[in-house]
Amino acid sequence: MHPTYRPSKIKRARRFGFRARMSTSSGRKVINARRAHGRKRLSA
Repeated sequence: MHPTYRPSKIKRARRFGFRARMSTSSGRKVINARRAHGRKRLSA
């Protein structure tokens, strides 16, 4: 058995990063919603 969560910054950035969000229309909605809410960090 190995731990379920094995952090990798590359995988995290590719899956949940800013450019991943901006690449889809729903992702852009997410970013805009977070901007409207006044988030300090918009994505990973």
